[in-house]
Formats: sequence, structure tokens, C-alpha cells
Amino acid sequence: MSEAASSVLVVDDDADLLRLLDMRLRSAGFRPVLAGSGEQALARLAVARPRAVITDLRMPGMDGQALFERIHDSDPSLPVIILTAHGTIPDAVAAAQRGVFGYLTKPFEATELLDLLRRAVGEGAAGQPAAGKPRLAGIVTASPLMAALLDEVALVGASQANVLIQGESGTGKEMLARAVHEASQRRAGPFVAINCAAIPEALLESELFGHVKGAYTGADVARKGLFQSAQGGTVFLDEIGDMPVALQAKLLRVLQEREVRPLGSQHAVPVDVRIVSATHRDLEALIAEQGFREDLYYRLNVVNLHIPPLRERREDIAALAQHFVSTLAPKHGRHVLGFAPEAMEALMRFDWPGNVRQLMNVVEQCCALCTTVRIPAALVARALRNKPVEILSYAEAKDRFERDYLIQLMKVTAGQVSEAARLAQRNRTEFYRLLQKHELSPALFKQGD
Repeated sequence: MSEAASSVLVVDDDADLLRLLDMRLRSAGFRPVLAGSGEQALARLAVARPRAVITDLRMPGMDGQALFERIHDSDPSLPVIILTAHGTIPDAVAAAQRGVFGYLTKPFEATELLDLLRRAVGEGAAGQPAAGKPRLAGIVTASPLMAALLDEVALVGASQANVLIQGESGTGKEMLARAVHEASQRRAGPFVAINCAAIPEALLESELFGHVKGAYTGADVARKGLFQSAQGGTVFLDEIGDMPVALQAKLLRVLQEREVRPLGSQHAVPVDVRIVSATHRDLEALIAEQGFREDLYYRLNVVNLHIPPLRERREDIAALAQHFVSTLAPKHGRHVLGFAPEAMEALMRFDWPGNVRQLMNVVEQCCALCTTVRIPAALVARALRNKPVEILSYAEAKDRFERDYLIQLMKVTAGQVSEAARLAQRNRTEFYRLLQKHELSPALFKQGD
């Protein structure tokens, strides 16, 4: 998409700077839409979705941070660039962690802003939320947090260091382990995964290290363990925190000597594997309780990667939900294109204690039951088992309803105040006061403007 087609909302209470930014963006081929306050910016956004937003941080009334949060809650894929005269490095880091696309300190170079803006408008098609792009191991994300994590994975992959992945259940630790494997020089070798919590203790040693014929009752034939099967590749030990302490000592010996001894054998077999392990448990607390070996912890935790929970990367909710629809709807023989706006709003409000796994389960249930091209809010509510929705104060709810009501009236009447006032059964003067209260200009809704 050309820059000429790229509409950019610019928000600043400084009229002189607003005019300067308008000229600079127009000369670069962008189409600026100007707003003198956060409230006015929300009104502009209600009329049309720009490709990006540039906002000053410190403004009277709704400041840039509050404006970003309102935008992020309703449209997490819309890139927001914050400008401030009081920037520090911690501020910039904190802004990036919240999902702000870019952060510039005044005075800034015009080229710096334009370069950042060009990257921002490349995130997605005009008028459409930017879908998450598949990255390593097919990971779909629109989150700056996850993008930074995958950049780390690319660096870690080039080394041979063992990796420990930590994160809540359902965040996608196995997919990240596959990403480490794909980014490594071992990518042509096997990736062998085992869940240490899912296999009985009596069988886990045999699964990992193999056994010879007759090693125990029922061992009728010799069998290679996962370490031998992963020769030249990667072994992924999921839920390593649940491995029995006795077996931890044997795993430590494998890491130290780079060889395994199958059950019942007198001979060790050399192995060349990389270990990636994962857990949702606090291993340092387990060490203090003598539930995990400290020496093994340091062997496994050469590089530590932490996956943030889904509630901390809400921009991924829309991207992942849409991705799951495209993969799961055909599985159930449904022609589903996506979610109704109210349904997506319900997904965005939910805290997802089960993380990505829970989101996938909810989307699959919706796809299986959906009879329309857009999943309605009722199906999402059913899949979420009618969890409580956001509770607003009476004043907040009234204010939000009033703004939405006025916007709908002005859209229906194409900006004709007299007709809108008549439909609302209010006189023109009172109706104008309401429009001014919410900084809604009739000209915004005129046909052709």
C-alpha cells in the first residue's frame, strides 16, 4: 500500500506543532487527520480507522497514555507512536512493554519519525486489524513482547547452550522450544519431546534412556530411548519440574558425560543432543524445598526464556483468534470468516487464565457451533461460560452510551444536526451542547468529507 493512501491520526494540544507535523507528513506522502485533544482523537477514530496514530504524551484532559489505553483496548493492532518532551530510557522500555509501537523524545528528527511511521503503516492493510504474522515454528503474534522474545530465540539458536523456558500453562512453551530448534544448526535433526509429568515414574527412565532386552518384566525387545532417537537434534523435556529427584541425578550425568546408559546395559552410548526444557513451576522454590537439584538447574538454565501470559500481550488475542478460525473452521466443515465486533470485544476483555490453549479451545467450540459467517457474541459468551463482563460506574456507562448514541445518529443523518436532534427528540441547542461535550463535529459525518 502506498504512503499516499495511508491516513495517520495526529494528536497534540500544541497547534503550532500540529501544523508542522501536518506539513511534514503531507510532504512525505501521508494523509494526516488532526486532533487537538485525546477526546477529539476518539471522535475521529469513531468515524474512520487510520493506519497509525501519533500522539503527544502530556495533554490537558485525556493525555496520550490514556488515549493509547483506550485505543489499545478497542483495536490492539492499531500502531500508536507517542511523542514526549520528558522521555527517559525506562519510559521507552515501559511503553514498549505495554504495546506502544514507538516512543520518540522531543526534539526529534523528521526522518526518525517518518522511518518509524513507515514501519508502523506496514503492519497491516488500511482499515483492517493487522493480523499476526507467522514467525519461527509457525508462531503467530502481533505482540512487541513476543517479537522481542523471538528475536532472542534467533540469537540463542545460533549457540549450543541449553535453554530453560518458563511460563504459565498453555502459553506455548513447546512451540517456543520448536522455534529454538528451528533457529539452530540442528534444525535438520530430529526434535523429540516428552512430558515429564505425563509418564509414570517407573517408565520415565526407560523412555528417556532406553533399555536392553530383559531389563525388566515385559522388556521383550531392546528399545532406544528418546536421547538416542534425538541424535544430532534437540530433546525437549516439558514440565521438567515434575521429574523425580532420583531421575534428575541420572539426567545430570547425561549432561555432564554426553552419554546415556540404557536400563539393564553395562555399556554407555554417546549422544549428541541439545536440551531444551520447560516448566510452569518455580524451580528456585523447588530447590529450596529439595524437590529439584540445584546443580541440574544450573546445567539446564544456561539461557532462560520467559513467555508472557496472554493477558499481558492482548494484541495477540485478535491475531490468534483469527488464526484459529482459519485453521479450525474447515476442520468442522464451517464457513466462518471471523468474529462479530461484539464477540471480539468479549474475547479482548477476558483474562485467559488458560492462555493460548484456552483461547484455541474457545475458538474451536465457537467454530463447531457457528451457523453464520461471523461468530456472534452469544457463542463466545457460552464458550467462556458467561464470565463476568467489565463493570463500569454509572457515570462512565452513561458517558460511553451517550457518545456512541450521538455517533450513530450523526452517521444515520450524514451530519444533519436538525434531523439528528429531531430523531433524538431534543432541541438543536441542547443537541449541539451534547456534540460539543464529546467533541463531535457535524462536518466529520458529512457525506463526501
